[in-house]
Amino acid sequence: MTSVIERLQGDAPAFSVEFFPPRDEADEAILWKAIRELEPLDPAYMSITYGAGGSSRDGTIRSIARVATETTLCPMAHLTAVDHSVSELRNVIGWYAAVGVRNILALRGDPVGDVYGDWVPHPEGLTYAEELVELVRSLGDFCVGVSAFPYGHPRSPDLESDTKYLVRKFRAGADFAIAQLFFEAEDFLRLRDRVAAAGRDELVLPGIMPLTTPRTLRTTIKLSGAPASQRLLDRLEPLEDDPKAFRAAGIDWVTELCEKLLAEGVPDLHFYTFNRSKATREVVTRLGLVPARA
Repeated sequence: MTSVIERLQGDAPAFSVEFFPPRDEADEAILWKAIRELEPLDPAYMSITYGAGGSSRDGTIRSIARVATETTLCPMAHLTAVDHSVSELRNVIGWYAAVGVRNILALRGDPVGDVYGDWVPHPEGLTYAEELVELVRSLGDFCVGVSAFPYGHPRSPDLESDTKYLVRKFRAGADFAIAQLFFEAEDFLRLRDRVAAAGRDELVLPGIMPLTTPRTLRTTIKLSGAPASQRLLDRLEPLEDDPKAFRAAGIDWVTELCEKLLAEGVPDLHFYTFNRSKATREVVTRLGLVPARA
């Protein structure tokens, strides 16, 4: 099984996609329709998220196993420390290895019920993402990713401290990081600069969400942990009552954002898909990231 890092070693920029596990058969059909539509575009890798406290653990394992055995895609499974003992984490990591998954995104995870609530570790579990990175590394030949925060983690007192926490995850054995959502290319590039200034050369990759509806704009604002740029709001808010115009302007904005990132040498654009393929296909086609055979 190829690793994420191996997939990103080429000269040409690439893209990757992220899905969430299905809750029922109808969700599963939607997920697999999107996977099959994106597979011919040859994303560098694809990932499937992991619910708080393992709430979607079985769906993640089942779906990622199908990807590993039934598609040509390079799979990456998410894993969080929320509400898990070390023994349970070892079991999940073992299950990933058993189905042929070599890539794991190791996350501390958000507190159950309130992403901004107090973090309470499992009495037999882990407290920090760096500990989870070390655990995954100790159990096999995995390629390990972690999260990064362009505006700083909500619990970090400042960007300097936040950068130190990210560096600790790299020192623990992380191979790369995927940045949470952001609004301007410069916001991501300054994060990349902070990592380089700290003496680290691991890849930091941008997380991108196509802005197709006012809801996805609000979701982006919530997940980024920062106010949207006024430039973005001025462009999209006047169109909220015109779904077609809003979608067109949102896709234009995200395409321009990605063009700026690629011009700065970013090797991979990681798209959050909401288990749909159309918007991601539109953006990567505009960017020329689609292979000719597709």
